[in-house]
Amino acid sequence: MAAQPEGTPCWADAMFSDVEGAKSFYGDVLGWTFGEASSEYGNYTQAYADGKAVAAVVPPMPGQEGQSAWCLYLASPDAAATAGKIRDNGGTVLMEPMQVGDFGSMLLAQDPSGVTFGVWQAGAHEGFEAKAVPGAYVWGEVFTREPEKADAFFPAVFPYKVQRIEDESMPDLDFKLFNLGDETVLGRMKMTEEFPPEVPPYLNVYFTVEDCDAAVERATKGGGVLRFGPMGSPFGRFAALSDPQGASFSVIDINTTEGEMPKTTDVT
Repeated sequence: MAAQPEGTPCWADAMFSDVEGAKSFYGDVLGWTFGEASSEYGNYTQAYADGKAVAAVVPPMPGQEGQSAWCLYLASPDAAATAGKIRDNGGTVLMEPMQVGDFGSMLLAQDPSGVTFGVWQAGAHEGFEAKAVPGAYVWGEVFTREPEKADAFFPAVFPYKVQRIEDESMPDLDFKLFNLGDETVLGRMKMTEEFPPEVPPYLNVYFTVEDCDAAVERATKGGGVLRFGPMGSPFGRFAALSDPQGASFSVIDINTTEGEMPKTTDVT
């Protein structure tokens, strides 16, 4: 598996004060198993779906304790050059490019609207070993209250072409698609008043499940909170959740679809 094209979502991880609790929750909800904690790298622990690496959990570094959140990493051939583009386009580099052994290089950043994301320059670790299978990442969406800032920033930093979703049944929908060639790799949704003001902008990750409703039931029994759904769509039946430590994520059954695919219009 070669390194992913620039701008492709390639990895996801999250910091948890209670790592064992997170392992128990996601093991139950998504069927993950876990490798050994890597003490050399802050007890970074990879999660596996059917033996394939799909994410990681890690305890917070000293001084980094706070709200748990999933971080989605976007592929870059040169993390230092991407850091420069982030700054040049009004973003903030939260953590400078850092070499992680022979695995690769990473940085953390925020777009001008406050959405946190990661950048990964692959070395020995090329990213997701599986996608769009039960337990694995399948989709990501930028949730922002200032869509015009996100829409200007991300295609300037990464080689995205942008399309707008057109849905006559939802005239107020403000949703964009970020494409690499013929592949759609990210969505961008404007946060409406349905989002409580205390919820910050974020990059929402979707994990694949065989049965959305069953996954929601497992999540809520395990202390998670259902935020939205389950709901049918042309892309699959999905629901938005928060885990017991407050990290937001979504689950989707991509094989159970309903309705027609929406029309799209090229923006750039």
